[in-house]
Amino acid sequence: MSRAKEKANSEDAEDLLRRADATENPPADLCRQIASAYLQDSDHEGAYKWFRRSLSSSLEFIDWQAATQLLRRIDRAKAPFRRKAHVALLGSSTVVHLRALLETAAATIGLDLEVSEAPYGAFAQEILDPDSTLFATNPDFVLLAVDRSALNLASFSEDADTEIQREIDRWTALWSKISERCSAQILQFNFVQPPVEPLGHLAARSAGSQSAMIRQLNHRLGLAAGEEVIIVDCARLSERVGVDQWFDARYWHVAKESVAPKYLPFLARNVIGLVGAAAGLNRKCIVLDLDNTLWGGVVGEDGIEGIQIGSGPEGEAYLEFQEYLRQLKSKGIILAVCSKNNEGDAKLPFQAHPEMRLTLDDFAMFVANWENKADNIRQISQALSLGLDSFVFIDDSPVERQLVRSALPEVDVLFLPEDPSNYVNTLDAYVGLETLSLTPEDTRRTAQYRARADAALLRSSVQSLEEFQESLEMTAVISPFNEIDLPRIVQLLGKTNQLNMTTRRHSLSRVRSLMESKGSLHFSVRLRDKFTDHGLVGIVIGQKEANILEIDSFLMSCRVIGRTVESMMLSETCRRARDQGFTTIRGVFIPTAKNRPASEIFANHGFTHVHTDEDGRELWEYDLGDGDIENRFIEIELMKSEQLSTVE
Repeated sequence: MSRAKEKANSEDAEDLLRRADATENPPADLCRQIASAYLQDSDHEGAYKWFRRSLSSSLEFIDWQAATQLLRRIDRAKAPFRRKAHVALLGSSTVVHLRALLETAAATIGLDLEVSEAPYGAFAQEILDPDSTLFATNPDFVLLAVDRSALNLASFSEDADTEIQREIDRWTALWSKISERCSAQILQFNFVQPPVEPLGHLAARSAGSQSAMIRQLNHRLGLAAGEEVIIVDCARLSERVGVDQWFDARYWHVAKESVAPKYLPFLARNVIGLVGAAAGLNRKCIVLDLDNTLWGGVVGEDGIEGIQIGSGPEGEAYLEFQEYLRQLKSKGIILAVCSKNNEGDAKLPFQAHPEMRLTLDDFAMFVANWENKADNIRQISQALSLGLDSFVFIDDSPVERQLVRSALPEVDVLFLPEDPSNYVNTLDAYVGLETLSLTPEDTRRTAQYRARADAALLRSSVQSLEEFQESLEMTAVISPFNEIDLPRIVQLLGKTNQLNMTTRRHSLSRVRSLMESKGSLHFSVRLRDKFTDHGLVGIVIGQKEANILEIDSFLMSCRVIGRTVESMMLSETCRRARDQGFTTIRGVFIPTAKNRPASEIFANHGFTHVHTDEDGRELWEYDLGDGDIENRFIEIELMKSEQLSTVE
């Protein structure tokens, strides 16, 4: 390339960047041009950044098609993907476009996703054939992308209950076959209402109408799915955009596509929101500004009597937003405050304004000062022991949003519209906060993280780490896996990243099979201290190999990092392994981008390094004849009425 051409290309790239920096949300085509410029310079990481940004606010099918082509040019080995996964896609209609967009949507959250597609309409055959490609590829996820054409419901039935139950039995039987033959997490679309109804308004009071039966089927299918199958709520998604828009008869008759191409990006993003949650890539904490975000006005200038909350159209919009946030908190999403304010002024509305829906107790951390917001978010991250990629930042100020976006690229920064009436819809459309289950620990999560922040203050006031650990007055309750705890156990397996030795993501059916195996050892750990009951925070799964117990999964919640819980868990593992006749414990450490805090656990507890393979997978062993791993600071209560293992 001539020097003149190189100079021209350089100037073009600089001009593109100037144009992008001039707006908070640069157009998708401009972002793609910048990504292409990075690719010309062989900078795949830079190209990946601008690929993601090109889809940050666009759901246009043409933009997603173009982004899909761009993604194929990016060397994934040189882009900072957070995890890999394989989805087997089984459709009852044409899913070729959906397949491509699933990979594209996954890449926007850092998931390097491979999607394999079964032959058209052959979903049942693939599941029923034990030698099918589906099971040969051993996928992480199986997605049943089915639609109304896959149902065997009459257009009108005089025995609707029997027909619906027949469908429930059919789908649950297919789920069982998948679970018998592989350990994949199953996802299934539920069913969209027909765009036309010959019975008209009469269908609303006729149990045998097609629309009434589909409503009942979806409800009962969700109940049957329980914690084992993830339902992709296509019925709700279609209602959001309009059923007659979701299903385009032209595309159905021409190509047998059950979803109009216009809404495939919307569907793909929602599916990947659930896959991301199952893969531990969902967001856990919302960091909120206050003035003109939780209420209208500036409390430091207007006083609590001058802010808008509760009365009038604008005040009602802020009230609705607070109520939505409170509901997110009730399903386990952590809330924190990061405000440029005097702390006393910032807290006053929560203490004295009668219309406030949120209280100070709803926040795990409350940071109000005049420091840089990016620095304050780092402080919140450290105090809560949550990675920055667990955070979502919401602020009405474009300047603050851009600052955090630039300084903390790991944090998701939501673009907030000017009209507060649209705040709820904006947050509701964000799929990074999806959760797959609701456990007792979820409802107590804010109190547990607030207790962690209190413990951090205590640690700063004592003279030594040992004094701090003793002062916590910790008690662990050890129990075998049981049906009541299974949803929380699977949740921990799916979302724990930092102190997780192998990051293996077992489905509920897989955990249940491990529970029933005669060659397994398993227990969970609940922890309480003088600040709070942290709930179920750790699990150990070990499997028998001759006289060796190999640790399949060893993990604990980041809420209890620094409490010596890992020492207690290893100590208990040794005791139980010795009692059951094992002579050696084999530990496995599989490094990831997130689990560095776990990398020294085996070395620090007397394990001997045996081997590291070419993928970086480390094997460690502990000779049970060497004695016990020390447990100094945590009192143990055992559930003695239950047997922890069925090893023979």
